[in-house]
Amino acid sequence: MTALGRHLLVEYTGCDATILADLARITTAMLEAARASGATIVTHSFHHFSPHGISGAVIIAESHLAIHTWPEHCFAAVDFFSCGPVDMDRGLAVLRAAIGATDETRMALERGPLRAVNLG
Repeated sequence: MTALGRHLLVEYTGCDATILADLARITTAMLEAARASGATIVTHSFHHFSPHGISGAVIIAESHLAIHTWPEHCFAAVDFFSCGPVDMDRGLAVLRAAIGATDETRMALERGPLRAVNLG
């Protein structure tokens, strides 16, 4: 069976804590990232936790783009899964700039069947 989708797990460090705690800015950044990738946005939902942190997802026709932030650690974890022709790298570059990340680590997976593509 050939892969049914591509799944990127991304960890951003050195992020702007103020942005990571701002529900409106994270929502906007995630929607802009999805648009920049060429994905078709279906819906989105984001939640601000007390005292801090945001979790949310943009549901796209091709699958999803999700985030969880830890402002107190200047850290964000992102999950981008697509079974369609989207430019994940472009979308993630937009997101990285929007949250002010100084570094990122990625793990790429092929889904269906699961296979690690690269780490780094």
